[in-house]
Amino acid sequence: MTRSWTVEDTGRALRRPTTADDKYSRGVLGVRTGSDAYPGAAVLGVEAAWRTGLGMVRYVGAERPTALVLARRPETVAGDGRVQAWLIGSGTDAPTRGAAETGALRGILHDTDPVIVDAGALDLAQDGTAPRILTPHAREHARLRAGLGLAPASGDSVAAAQGTADATGAVLLLKGATTVVAAPGSAAIEVSAGTPWLATAGTGDVLAGVIGALVASAVAHGQAADAASLASLAASGAWLHGHAGRLASAERGGGPITALDVAEALPRAVAEALDAV
Repeated sequence: MTRSWTVEDTGRALRRPTTADDKYSRGVLGVRTGSDAYPGAAVLGVEAAWRTGLGMVRYVGAERPTALVLARRPETVAGDGRVQAWLIGSGTDAPTRGAAETGALRGILHDTDPVIVDAGALDLAQDGTAPRILTPHAREHARLRAGLGLAPASGDSVAAAQGTADATGAVLLLKGATTVVAAPGSAAIEVSAGTPWLATAGTGDVLAGVIGALVASAVAHGQAADAASLASLAASGAWLHGHAGRLASAERGGGPITALDVAEALPRAVAEALDAV
């Protein structure tokens, strides 16, 4: 049994800032993504987080991606510090990851702040103790299941996602034409808000930034980072990402889009979701 996520569901998961807010009460997201080989992932994730709406982004990364992040988004704070959530792994490669970076990521995964785990950090996620949202695509999901000793997915993406969520104790967001969000012991959610034009490099990095922003904002507002809440936020992030993709394509006559186009359409997607409730 699954449920389909709607614009109204998404709007209820969002928070419109008030005159009582400051940058800290709106949420602070820590981002540890990108690499010298793939610096663009850091830029896209940070851009998406800012455009989804939160108070601060702290970026921690190598010199090259840090320089590119600050050139694109100078309001970003380059350096570690207190956050309400973390985004890790986008634009990184597990086989080339050094021991120091592995130790830092394990520290994040065994702390108390919720963590969005993408791409090159997924190999570390299974034994984490922090509240986690894992965001693999189909091939990454297959590797994750193999690492867990689970049977290959049989074609039923909902059942496979649910099994992985149960095995890891984490929320599992399986990216695809229809995105599946599964939480341990709960009914799965399906999100079909996108467009086939989203099947292009970098859009997964944008999605991770969107989810990170939503989680940081929710935690800053006092929302518990339990599995049900994180699943709702992950599904809302997937809806916003898909709708932003549709908006970006419509602005270009229904044609192709880039990941940065999707990020730039996020404010309108957020506004439409908020206006729906």
